[in-house]
Amino acid sequence: MRKFMKRILGERLNIDWKIAVITIVSTLLIMADYYYSPTSRNYLDSLLLFVLIPFGITIFVFKEKPSDYGFTLGDWKTGLLLTFLGLLFMAPIIWFLGTRNSGMQGFYNYSQDGLIWKKSLELFGWEYMFRGWILFGYARKYGPDALWLQAVPFAVAHIGKPEVETLSTIFGGFAFGWVAWRTGSFFYSFLIHWFIATLIVIVSATGFR
Repeated sequence: MRKFMKRILGERLNIDWKIAVITIVSTLLIMADYYYSPTSRNYLDSLLLFVLIPFGITIFVFKEKPSDYGFTLGDWKTGLLLTFLGLLFMAPIIWFLGTRNSGMQGFYNYSQDGLIWKKSLELFGWEYMFRGWILFGYARKYGPDALWLQAVPFAVAHIGKPEVETLSTIFGGFAFGWVAWRTGSFFYSFLIHWFIATLIVIVSATGFR
């Protein structure tokens, strides 16, 4: 398969075959996550589609290590500092949106059962896909421009969610990407994203004013 991809995509069209695989597969996985539910549970779907499949391609097709795509603790001291600053900065914003925006309150008005651990598994998959596999895969060819490139599919994947949230994701995706780029790991953007998502559900759904 690798030789076929190199010959068809790399030699004849002068296309980086790994970039092509990452682009095609990640797009199909995002679509599959939207239209189908292989396990009938969002958090398990996320692990299957956004972690296990990219893992398999990285190891068996690319013949590389997942750590080459941000699956590592990286610069953990800087990561923990950026995580703390991110939480500190985002908490009042999330509080304001969750208590004042009717769109957020209506969308996130659902059961809190298992929220913390389910959200953690779901967003672990999302962050590995966007801030791990796509970001570090693209960065080899496009350098820092990969920060914006990975933010585009991330924003598109939010269509259907509250307007104020969706419109902010192109910038939020860039910020998450920068944290991953700076630390060499997707783990710290995952922690920030998990905090934001969990807090906004709690504030929006419980009517905690």
